[in-house]
Amino acid sequence: MDLATTAALIMLVGTVFLLVIGAPISISVGVSSVAAMLSILPFQGGMVTSAQRIFVGLDSFALLAIPFFILAGNIMNSGGIAIRLINFAKIFSSFLPGSLAQTTIISNMLFGSISGSGVASAAAVGGIMTPIEKKEGYDPRYSAAVNIASAPTGMLIPPSNTVIVYATVAGSVSVSALFMAGYLPGILWGIAVMIIAGFMAKKRGYVARTKITCAESLKVTLAAIPSLSLVLIVIGGILAGVFTATEASAIAVVYSLILSVCYRTLSFKMLPQIFLQTAKMSAIVIFMLATSSVMSWVMAFTQIPNMIASGLLSVTDNPILILLIINIILLLVGTFMDPTPAVLIFTPIFLPICTSLGMSPVQFGILLVFNLSLGTITPPVGPILFTGCKVGNVEIEQVIKTLLPFFFAIFVTLMLVTYIPAISMSVPELMGLVK
Repeated sequence: MDLATTAALIMLVGTVFLLVIGAPISISVGVSSVAAMLSILPFQGGMVTSAQRIFVGLDSFALLAIPFFILAGNIMNSGGIAIRLINFAKIFSSFLPGSLAQTTIISNMLFGSISGSGVASAAAVGGIMTPIEKKEGYDPRYSAAVNIASAPTGMLIPPSNTVIVYATVAGSVSVSALFMAGYLPGILWGIAVMIIAGFMAKKRGYVARTKITCAESLKVTLAAIPSLSLVLIVIGGILAGVFTATEASAIAVVYSLILSVCYRTLSFKMLPQIFLQTAKMSAIVIFMLATSSVMSWVMAFTQIPNMIASGLLSVTDNPILILLIINIILLLVGTFMDPTPAVLIFTPIFLPICTSLGMSPVQFGILLVFNLSLGTITPPVGPILFTGCKVGNVEIEQVIKTLLPFFFAIFVTLMLVTYIPAISMSVPELMGLVK
């Protein structure tokens, strides 16, 4: 057995074993990667190289954006921004079948695009809309399913921490280009959910509510403009070259903090808890990045990605089938692994294969994030699935059947994103961010 096969088996078996016994995924990946490192290098060289890779993996200015965007999202979640976005969303959904459900979808897209967190969207929007929908006679299972299915749109519509992680791992991929590439896929995801929600609403007799008057529309729009301006400031500033994505994340923190204080929904007594929560979430992500960088080095040194690519290409040389197989693998992985570690592990494996087929690294990044975002709403691990069920006061077993049509619509959208490059690439190309 050669070194590459031995190292691959050690990492695979070690990671699976540690996960089975309940070890955190970052520990599982780190320990198994160091063990694989020691199988191909002497003890002293292996330990030194492992420590070096941990520090090198975190030596990136772009990574500072992650804790800042997490902090901005936590401030927004506590700062009364969600209710203003929900009121604004009603302008566009009041005339649609199941208008309250449609409001939930549009609100998740708006709040997700500001907070960058699907879980935060499901909790904030679902927490507000669920009691309203229940009062109007909506089935709690339907309400929860709509909230769950639409919450991950914020993981595609920028800013997105998962996209930043991918840019760090992939190397030489513009964060700005990835941000722009996420808009159309994220919006298409939301539209797909809206179509299914509309058909289900008609079948269940959830009629449209009374249209909002022009005066009411103007009032809620003016109230929402300060919140919506955050997106214009962050994305507009990045595109205009005023500041980098990392600097934009810090500006997002300051702006959301000022906004929340002005809304008088956030007190300074709440800040220590918000900072602590942000530190915990950031530490988890950063430590995953550190340990997975060791795994990436081992895979590159032993040419494991080339072995996997050769094995995949030996099955078929049809690009359509290869991309379908990659999608299926990523969908399966997403059902039991969080997006961040999955991005860290599978980017070095599948990126070379997809680029060899002529796919842009930008399109692959959106394809990867799309797949893993879908995994956040599927059992057994899906964090958004659990959050949505909790705020909707329903059991997972009760909501899965209602979610099935949404899964199908989202999967169709994924296939469109996979096989039609323009969906991901047209906006960054129009902005001159990719050639």
